[in-house]
Amino acid sequence: MKIKAAVLEEIGRPGPYAETRPLTVQEIDLAPPQEGEVLVRIVAAGLCHSDLSVINGDRPRQVPMVLGHESAGIVEQVGPGVTRFAPGDHVVSVFVPSCGYCGPCQQGRPALCEPGAAANNKGEMFGGGSRLSRDGQMVYHALGVACFAEKAVISQNSLVKIDKDLPLDIAALMGCAVLTGAGAVFNTGDVTPGTTTAIVGLGGVGLSAVMAAYAAGADKVIAVDILPDKLKAARDMGATHVIDSSQPDALDQLRDLTGGGVDAALDFTGNVHALGFAYRATRRGGTTVTAGLPHPDAKLELPAVTLTAEERTLKGSYLGSGVPSRDIPRFLALHAQGRLPVDKLMTHKIRLEDINEGFDRLHAGQAIRQVIDFT
Repeated sequence: MKIKAAVLEEIGRPGPYAETRPLTVQEIDLAPPQEGEVLVRIVAAGLCHSDLSVINGDRPRQVPMVLGHESAGIVEQVGPGVTRFAPGDHVVSVFVPSCGYCGPCQQGRPALCEPGAAANNKGEMFGGGSRLSRDGQMVYHALGVACFAEKAVISQNSLVKIDKDLPLDIAALMGCAVLTGAGAVFNTGDVTPGTTTAIVGLGGVGLSAVMAAYAAGADKVIAVDILPDKLKAARDMGATHVIDSSQPDALDQLRDLTGGGVDAALDFTGNVHALGFAYRATRRGGTTVTAGLPHPDAKLELPAVTLTAEERTLKGSYLGSGVPSRDIPRFLALHAQGRLPVDKLMTHKIRLEDINEGFDRLHAGQAIRQVIDFT
């Protein structure tokens, strides 16, 4: 079938993207779902900094590629062997398909699924190859989702079924921003009542973490960024304190607030300097978590002795160290209770045709989460 999609033609094209147009909205071909796959009509898709990192070359991928990995939609057709979904189901996409059988999956860590990672690195479907093409030539899938399109064929291993009464624009944000940010708080950082925490980097993922830390009962939730609007938004979402990290005494401010450092510092920037700040902001015996994705060549330097002498922990968090089929319903329930007000993340609704302008706003820090509204 023919679908309209935003195709990334070239990596590293300079901004402003409204002029250079790295993404072109065009008609391409979508093959029917194969074994274990589902055809989804995309209703809402979020613009994420991870997409921007592909566009600007920080996270090189194959091109031409249909980007987008955070979405919600309605199942239209199921392929052979699909047992978990039926036409009419409402679903959220997850950017790591999980096989259920590899070592990490058997350990309860589906975010690290080995076959899923291999398929994502190739820009292919979990079942191999691509279902997208243009003039007979292959077009790659972003993270098995490729949701900057009217419709997408997605593995059933990359989908979570949700209640039909949930707004799909809110549900879309669960697939990356909330799953990653809130998951890093609850699953990786183990933030519990009475702890102190710092959230470094206040995009959609970082602000999800702010909300989650507040919901978890953290004693102090310290939001750190360089943009005043982001710090103001963090206040509105549960931060007890905010710090402008561009100030030369920012680290001293944080240490003064916490008596030497926080129990858990979480970095969501993709910047090794910010990650270094988060590490230095963590107290003796504390935990530093990063969910950022810096350029593959970026290196982190830290005093190695502190890992032993101060019993520090430095951890990565991918997909919020989560189990999507467990965590997405939990986070949706917290949203319904008013304890995770995800709607506050959504600053813009845009058309697919305005996607390049949307990434200009994201690059400039003028948006939190922008959602493509396909309705």
